[in-house]
Amino acid sequence: MSVQLPEAITPQVCLLLQRYDLLEPLLRKVIFEQELHSIELSVADLDVAEQRARESQDLVAQDRFELWMQQQQLTYSRYRELLTDRERRVQLIQRRFGAKAEARFLERKNQLDRVVYSLLRVDDRDLARELYFRLQAGEADFAQLAAQYAQGPERQTRGVVGPVPLTQAHPQLAERLRTSQVGQLLEPFSIEPWWLVVRLESYVPASLDASTHHQMASELFEQWLDQEVSSRVIQLEPILTNASA
Repeated sequence: MSVQLPEAITPQVCLLLQRYDLLEPLLRKVIFEQELHSIELSVADLDVAEQRARESQDLVAQDRFELWMQQQQLTYSRYRELLTDRERRVQLIQRRFGAKAEARFLERKNQLDRVVYSLLRVDDRDLARELYFRLQAGEADFAQLAAQYAQGPERQTRGVVGPVPLTQAHPQLAERLRTSQVGQLLEPFSIEPWWLVVRLESYVPASLDASTHHQMASELFEQWLDQEVSSRVIQLEPILTNASA
């Protein structure tokens, strides 16, 4: 299916958009809008979506809902328009890629597991070993030592990092955390230019709940959209070439 650009987007305008790196964002928006409007919603569908949205935001009471709309500078008709777009997006993603979400989850599960760990990061090997032995002997705790010695952002969180996906950590640190036991204090190791002392506090394996299912389907949809944009750019190349001649 070829993309249908607005009539005002002439070949010369396309060429100008490409020159300023605006063509692909425009195509992305156009393709998405075309797909979005292929989803039909009934009034009953929107009523259910509104009830669900208001419950999730604690806006079931009409007075609270009206106050919230005032704060957001929304009319009720505009609220329903935004709700319609959001619900269409959810249904579009689920219809197109919901059936493939589980396979995507299984491919990405190790990247989605979340951890909480304590971290001390210093630039001196001997200091790292001293702090490690003090922790091992119970002479001090991570919070105290992080506040006094940590040289990274963990100083502000008293040494605690997370919960975060394992992929957010440096690959070497992530691998050590993945193979550690909860409560295990790791001997100091180097990730240039730092020496790290780490203890795994908790490990939460990812599960395919409703939120993760939608995340996986959304990732697949975004990949598809990227591919569609690339395909449309290729289709437009002859037009752009003629326009530049």
